[in-house]
Formats: sequence, C-alpha cells, structure tokens
Amino acid sequence: MSPERCSVLFVCMGNICRSPTAEAVFTDLVRREGGPTHFDIDSAGTHAYHVGEPPDSRAVAAARRRGLVMDHLRARVVTREDFLHFDLVLAMDEENLAHLQRLAPAGYRKRARLLMEYAPEAGTASVPDPYYGGEAGFEQVLDLLELATRGLLQELRR
Repeated sequence: MSPERCSVLFVCMGNICRSPTAEAVFTDLVRREGGPTHFDIDSAGTHAYHVGEPPDSRAVAAARRRGLVMDHLRARVVTREDFLHFDLVLAMDEENLAHLQRLAPAGYRKRARLLMEYAPEAGTASVPDPYYGGEAGFEQVLDLLELATRGLLQELRR
C-alpha cells in the first residue's frame, strides 16, 4: 500500500446488506476524520443474487438513522481483477473469506482478510448477516462496522 493511496473493498454474500453498509460507514469515517491518505472505497458480493440492485431497504433505513447515505450504491460481484486493484479485500465472515481466497489470483490471497480482525475487542470474527432477521440485526451490524472500520482506519494510518 502506498502511504498516499489506499484501496479497500468490503465483501459479503449479496452486496445488499453488510458490505454496502461497511462502504458507507468507512466512507463517512474517512470523510469526517480526514488525513493524508486518499482512499478508494467500494463493496461487492461473492454471489450475483442482487447485481444492479440498491442496498436492502432495512439497511438503508438503519444507516439513515445514523446519518449515513447509501441508497445510491448498487450491488456487484467481486472479480479476480478486484484483487489487482484493491489493497485490502475485507470479508464480513469466514464463508465469504473462503470464497475470496479461492477466487484470488496466485500471490494475492493475503489481501483477503476478515474485517473484524480490526476490532478484536468485539469478540467476534464475523459480522452476522441481518437479511433474515429484524431491525435489531441491522443496528448490530452498524455497531460492529463502526468499531471495525475505526480500527481499520487506525491501522492504515500507522
């Protein structure tokens, strides 16, 4: 990673709940905290279930309650080429991490990591998928993402 530029891709399964929320949370954090590094921030999914669709309306509503805007984002699928562009490809859980490690070109697997590595104090390796749950799940996701992206930003600034 260049000290002046850093690119981060957040990845979940369908790119409509967790990863676009992570993109919005991290983008807002970088905007508020500023700093010398330019960030290229994006999100994608490991599966093509929702390509071209906006984030889940419940995720958008939960983000909006915290002052975050993400309804302009659209789902896409992670590609092998993403590993050539992004310095970090951060999975929301172990299943998506395993998918990313299989997809990564030779020599690029180390770019795929779990986002929650940046928040060991959370006591969880995964950001749980809120898709089949209620509103509280989306709030929990935001809490975890705020914690992990703050740790990520601190690590990237070192």
